[in-house]
Amino acid sequence: MAKTVFVGMSGGVDSSVSALLLKEQGYKVTGIYMKNWSKDLPGMKCPWAEDLADAKRVAVKLGIDFEVWDFEDAYREKVVEYMLEEFRKGNTPNPDVMCNQEIKFKLFYEEAIKRGADYIATGHYARVIDGKLARAVDENKDQTYFLYRISDGALAHTLFPIGEMLKPEVKKLAEERGLHNAYKKESMGVCFVGEVGMKDFLKEYIDIKPGEIREIESEKVLGYHEGAVFYTIGQRHGLYLNGVAGEINDGLPYYVVAKDLDKNIVYVSKNLNDEHIWTDELELKNVVLRAQPMTSLSRSGARPAGLSPQAAGATARFAKLRTPLRQDSDVAHKDILVRLRHRAPLIPAKIIFKEADAAILEFENKIKRPASGQSAVIYDGEICLGGGIIA
Repeated sequence: MAKTVFVGMSGGVDSSVSALLLKEQGYKVTGIYMKNWSKDLPGMKCPWAEDLADAKRVAVKLGIDFEVWDFEDAYREKVVEYMLEEFRKGNTPNPDVMCNQEIKFKLFYEEAIKRGADYIATGHYARVIDGKLARAVDENKDQTYFLYRISDGALAHTLFPIGEMLKPEVKKLAEERGLHNAYKKESMGVCFVGEVGMKDFLKEYIDIKPGEIREIESEKVLGYHEGAVFYTIGQRHGLYLNGVAGEINDGLPYYVVAKDLDKNIVYVSKNLNDEHIWTDELELKNVVLRAQPMTSLSRSGARPAGLSPQAAGATARFAKLRTPLRQDSDVAHKDILVRLRHRAPLIPAKIIFKEADAAILEFENKIKRPASGQSAVIYDGEICLGGGIIA
């Protein structure tokens, strides 16, 4: 009897080809459009209706069942409100990470299983190898950075049909099979409101106050900002100082080096070596360690101290996401790889666990400090071990 799979279809080519491949592989496929956001913004019409039409058109072409599931209330609560609150604190959160954790691989997964699905599937560029989350073949498109927080229970019932393909191959296959969205432009804006910029979105929901931009060495006022929440440490572009974009007199660029949210001041410096910009360690919070067969984490193959017997002995199908983390965990003594942004190079590092969900990443060389609120995702070769939020 054919296995049943519910495919999250966004209207884009990646999820469309995922549904196509599963249909051709003999699965009983149902396409699901997740309606997460439908509100228009000034000067920007939310593209949800067009995306839904594209997804439905592909489903008709493939001859598969198709449904629309409304997650808008949950999305606003779990993703949008989280994002807004983090920005209010001066952080730079990643809504795509939270969307995967709370919506696509939680609500969607749970509802699909409840309705009799054996699997869910999405158009993410990722793979599952021996029950473990692994990077996609197409390194340029790999999306495990956004998937590191999904539960191992969901992963055990998830298919990533295009994880072994390169993006040009996906587009070519869509064209060969007559899918109308083979070369549909990818959305590059906020994940849930299409092409609108983050600044324009935040202006609608956060009380933004203009303030001063000061040189950190002299406290001299160089210009003014629209709102301190818009700026990140190390930022160079988007600074308008004395009417000049990012530079004054000698032509040397200024960089954002600090923010004082209480006083609503953004501090800048021309010193690219400023201590605020570079660091050789990062503090992580809300750390999750994905359940792994212990041979992948331990040189001896024995269960490392500090990890529960359940996490050590169960397969990924039954293991829980938040395995207890301890300093004596063998992962703390491994050389790992870290990705600090989507598509950023993998950087060698060591991890030291401080407590149950906090850790320190140590780097051999100084790195440019990423924004607080972003994710640091850790890998053992091509396997994603988990990660945390940069404090």
